[in-house]
Amino acid sequence: MNRLQSVCFCVLAAIVAGCVTASAQQAAPVRPSFFPVAVWYSGGKARAPMLEPVDSASAARWGHDLDQIKAMGFDAVKCWVDWATAEPKPGVFDFTNLNLLMKLAGQRGLRVIVQIYTDSAPDWVGTLYPDARFVDRSGAVINSQAAPGYCIDDPALRMEIVKFISALSRDANQFPDLYGWDVWSEPHVVNWADFPYLKDAEFCYCRYSQERFREWLRAKYKTLAALNAAWYREFATWDQVTPPRFSTILSFTDYLDWRAFIDDKLAGDLQTRVEAVRGADHQHPITSHAAAPALFTSPTDGYGEPDDWKMSAAADFFGTSLYPKHAESIRPWPYWMLAAGLDFARSAGHSFDKGFWIGELQAGQGVTGMRIAVPVTASDEEYWMWQSISHGAREIAIYAWYPMSSGYESGGYGLIGLDGTLTDRARAAGNVARIVQRNAAGINQSRPAAAQVAILYDRLSYMVGGTESSLSKLGNAERDSLMGVYRAFFESQIPVDFVHPAALHGDHLSQYKILFLPFPVMLSSRVADEVKQYIAQGGTAVAEARLAWNNARGYASPVVPGFGLDHVFGAREAVIRPDARPRLVIQPGAGLPGLNPNDSIVASAFEEDLQPLQGARVLASFQDGQPGMGETSYGHGKAILIGSFPGLAYQRTHDASTRQLFLSLARAAGVVPQVRVAGPGTSEVEVRRLTSSREQFVFVYNHAAHAADATISIALPWKPTQARDLVDQQGVPFHMSQSFTVVQKQLAPGAIWIVHFMK
Repeated sequence: MNRLQSVCFCVLAAIVAGCVTASAQQAAPVRPSFFPVAVWYSGGKARAPMLEPVDSASAARWGHDLDQIKAMGFDAVKCWVDWATAEPKPGVFDFTNLNLLMKLAGQRGLRVIVQIYTDSAPDWVGTLYPDARFVDRSGAVINSQAAPGYCIDDPALRMEIVKFISALSRDANQFPDLYGWDVWSEPHVVNWADFPYLKDAEFCYCRYSQERFREWLRAKYKTLAALNAAWYREFATWDQVTPPRFSTILSFTDYLDWRAFIDDKLAGDLQTRVEAVRGADHQHPITSHAAAPALFTSPTDGYGEPDDWKMSAAADFFGTSLYPKHAESIRPWPYWMLAAGLDFARSAGHSFDKGFWIGELQAGQGVTGMRIAVPVTASDEEYWMWQSISHGAREIAIYAWYPMSSGYESGGYGLIGLDGTLTDRARAAGNVARIVQRNAAGINQSRPAAAQVAILYDRLSYMVGGTESSLSKLGNAERDSLMGVYRAFFESQIPVDFVHPAALHGDHLSQYKILFLPFPVMLSSRVADEVKQYIAQGGTAVAEARLAWNNARGYASPVVPGFGLDHVFGAREAVIRPDARPRLVIQPGAGLPGLNPNDSIVASAFEEDLQPLQGARVLASFQDGQPGMGETSYGHGKAILIGSFPGLAYQRTHDASTRQLFLSLARAAGVVPQVRVAGPGTSEVEVRRLTSSREQFVFVYNHAAHAADATISIALPWKPTQARDLVDQQGVPFHMSQSFTVVQKQLAPGAIWIVHFMK
């Protein structure tokens, strides 16, 4: 299911504690009246990616399981095919399991999504292609034990994978109930295996990966002389160029190139799989899903963490696994963390005008050996499903029907008992599936409410210092800075999009009234230019300390902010000093809505004294009187520079003053909340919306352990003619107050209330 290091659940728990082109052939649109809510099931009790041998009783046994799945309310199953089983000898394909499952599912009106596992490779591959074994940076060679398979950078092996997937695509397309594909589960360079005997393992250094890296470098630098200049090296031939294996005190441009290459490689490997399916299938959607949203992982991980935006561009959809109570988490994800991860996954797909898929949704108790997490409840299952849908997911696949029957996850993650006993979780999930089916057309035609606020997610910010990060004293400051800004708006019912350099351009940014640049310590010149253009065209940008301190090669700017952004933001760094908890004091005349002179704002990590340039004005100073936040006009917009890290501060201290600063800056930029929540006990009520020209689905979640008497006001673009409860289908009273539609509800602790408004 999940490679332990790759998912970085220990990193996720710490939160609680503290380009490629699109696929050449576009899939035909799916039926608007069908929304797949699937369970993972591939016949019998074998855990993925293993398959149960087919015998004379399989049809009856599997048919009984599928009857139960259908009776629960699900409309699809997600089965899997692993390479090791399906091609036991070169060129000899055996899709017996798939064909039987397809036939049985079709007889019951269940659609089928096929999951492909090439990380589970036949043993003959290692015999025929011994040089395709993965190689760690230490030189250690990995002999596959069914997993993790072999390196796709070997051109001959790549062709074997393409042939296998192509044959599988031809076979599956015989069946009319095929719905779609997931061609890569939780992509990494190396998956499904860990190597504790290796220190800081990193992949892959086989000769084929090294040659592919050289090809990538040739495309980027064109000449060896240009590469030598960038890397501060004196290579005589391209054959001498190798990936970096350790850091030095000199340039770490080689490391930056290596990590960027890994991002592009993973996206290219996904596209290889997509195109292999597309050779025989021109109509069904083709997807992949990450182990966790990249917001919670690090691009420096040696096993290779994918860039969600680049992966989304390579497939029809890209999504994520979702395990809020995984055994590797210290405690369950808090609700704001779940929302942030889903908004991140949505944003990656949204940037290419797509939705996203939940490739795996946790079904049962997390188990990893004797690490056993708190139980998953029926309420958890309902909540996770509705959260996914309200964030814009276009498919949900619950992992799995049966608990894991083998391996270190034995007994965990199942929707029913291993003995076949149905559970309240299965009934609750099936009930949600039925409600979704009744409303599939409206849900599919609706999108999450448009955001006025954007947060820049730039993987370069993780790279300062290279392999020996100079940011270690701050912990995972990059992630926490992003999370802190997000939480300030999430808690105020203000939608947020994450934006990414791959999709950063004027037309895309112009939809936002304010753009935040948390922890922007390393930027490329292109991103700097896009930020300048956004501001000049009328936007408001807010940057934290050390803006563009390093460029994309890891070189420090002679002036901070770099790339001429000092003139855009109207200030330069005078001096910077560490301070665990600096405070910004609002100055008279700052004119920030909701803030008064001498209000004190909690920040984090550093005090960056600013030297204002001509035309700039000081909004806040540090406690010693040095300028700490300034604003200036640039073109038709405004630029605001903050000499500390308030996003990091809000995530770690949750001080109300920091949230008020973010809200004040957004309000000054013209951000107007479209949802208001009032009433006793409503401080932890969350409202999300799916919108279309004629319908709105309003999802209300009470996260508190106490009841809430909620009055919810929504700025609908039209006056509704009716409103109904999506679950019990009863009418919901509403009234108009000025331009807002108002509903009221007594919400029990943990309640979920969904109201469907119609024009």
